[in-house]
Amino acid sequence: MTEPTSSTTPIRFYFRGGIVDVGGVQTTRTLLDWLRENRRQTGTKEGCNEGDCGACTVVLGELDAQGELQLRSVNACIQFLPTLDGKALFTVEDLAALAPPGRDSKPALHPAQQAMVECHGSQCGFCTPGIVMTLFGNYEQHLHHDTRPTRQQLADDLSGNLCRCTGYRPILDAGQRMYDLPAARLDRQAVAAALRSIARTSALDYSATRATPQGQRTDHFHAPRTLDGLAEVRAAKPGARLLAGSTDIGLWVNKQFRDVGDLIYVGNVAEMRRVEQRGEHLWIGAAAPLEDAWRALVQRAPGLMDVWLRFASLPIRHAGTMGGNVANGSPIGDSAPILMALDASVELRQGAAVRTLPLTALYLDYMKNALQEGEFVQAITVPLAAFDQQVRGYKISKRFDCDISAISAGMAIGLEGDLVKSVRLAYGGMAGTVKRAARAEAALLGRPWTQEAVQAAQRQLAEDYAPLTDMRASSGYRLQVAQNLLQRLWLETRPVAPLAAHATSVFAVLPHAAVV
Repeated sequence: MTEPTSSTTPIRFYFRGGIVDVGGVQTTRTLLDWLRENRRQTGTKEGCNEGDCGACTVVLGELDAQGELQLRSVNACIQFLPTLDGKALFTVEDLAALAPPGRDSKPALHPAQQAMVECHGSQCGFCTPGIVMTLFGNYEQHLHHDTRPTRQQLADDLSGNLCRCTGYRPILDAGQRMYDLPAARLDRQAVAAALRSIARTSALDYSATRATPQGQRTDHFHAPRTLDGLAEVRAAKPGARLLAGSTDIGLWVNKQFRDVGDLIYVGNVAEMRRVEQRGEHLWIGAAAPLEDAWRALVQRAPGLMDVWLRFASLPIRHAGTMGGNVANGSPIGDSAPILMALDASVELRQGAAVRTLPLTALYLDYMKNALQEGEFVQAITVPLAAFDQQVRGYKISKRFDCDISAISAGMAIGLEGDLVKSVRLAYGGMAGTVKRAARAEAALLGRPWTQEAVQAAQRQLAEDYAPLTDMRASSGYRLQVAQNLLQRLWLETRPVAPLAAHATSVFAVLPHAAVV
């Protein structure tokens, strides 16, 4: 597949202290490939090329609704270059310009780099630039708010950076040490001013013509800025593929070499990036980053903390969206079981028409959903009343961090005394779609919340599901774990002597800051 021969509206973003205009690249050209091959900025490394190892970590900046600069770490290997339009890009090569003057004629290093040197946080060094950029993002966030991270917060941020030879103790030491070194602050106001100067009032419409075995073809990348604009282009191009964080589609391109054709990017639609209370519902725009969506859920249901912090890595949660995770419809997606337990619905839009569908009705079969041609997920809505129940989320995977679930579960139970007044149990990984355990729920509803009731519901789980055996888990294992998770729910919520959070959740005993 050759490089494009022409392009239309250039992609514009802030890079290396100025504004760059980029054209003549494929619509699916990754930021990593552009950095290394087009700009020869080779500090950003290619490791897994699928967003797992963090060697390619960079930091993106964009203006929030108040016009303030927000910085987020992302994986460059799965970010398509047109998604950078209107944003700021920072790579490891940028840090020297921010560093305080060097000492003893040595090159100036940013505190994140200097701390890695002093704390012996690097051995082979291949992973180090990505780790440094994660630390840079953490450093900027906490300096801006005049706070310091706990060691566990540093560990959470670094969960997406794989280091096979150094070990994380000296890297975490470096993360704490960098705050003791002479400060190096990014000029946020200057970067924000630069972004305002390139802010588009209309949609980006980027296209590139390239040669294919079948002849010349033009691929289009549409990036509308309003919901009406998105609905209009979606209706006009129902065959185009919707793109949010490219945490899934990026792998289709990098690993499966799929031809994804025309793309409609939803990340510039400001309204769809909001997470807010609307009447009696929590409204989660379909383009809201996973990190923002999970934070809003955990604020209202602290029992979901484990799933939030174990849902992929921070760079993936910065880029990916909960709307995309739900629309994708994977039977092992971690969002859908939680949202089903919370009685969530989806707002579906087609042109000017909007309809609301219970999330339980969205999935028809394996990777098949109820969306009509030209329709898209506009938002996820969660009734605030759902948070009056006791809510839990569980994730079972081979690795603790950054792994696909073998089984995931969302559970919500409302008790009146010792009677079960409401219950919703939803599992992922147990069938071709995420779905509720209707028979197990019926075995509990209206009965005393006792060990005997739990055992009856556990038996009914075998009627609710017939899980498959695959590379992640056997059928028997999945059923047994699903039953065990129901037992865990009872232990945590039983009317007499429920287990404290620290008895069942590793995160409950770690020093996290308040969820804000």
